Amino acid sequence: MAMDAAMIERLIREGLPDARVSIEDLRGDGDHYAAHVVSAAFRGKTRVQQHQMVYQALRGRMGSELHALALQTSVPED
Repeated sequence: MAMDAAMIERLIREGLPDARVSIEDLRGDGDHYAAHVVSAAFRGKTRVQQHQMVYQALRGRMGSELHALALQTSVPED
């Protein structure tokens, strides 16, 4: 069962409440997405740690309901 973009965005926002999130369905199949997540919570974290925070927000759905997610993370510009 695939996830829709709105559900991905909702889960990320719940896990990272200050996040700005943009989601793109890469193939139109509801199974391959790109996400850009900007959050102050990422400040001081490595890129790997930032991605782990997003995956944690997805609550174990990565690899099952969500097949592929091209992820880009960053901190807000001051």
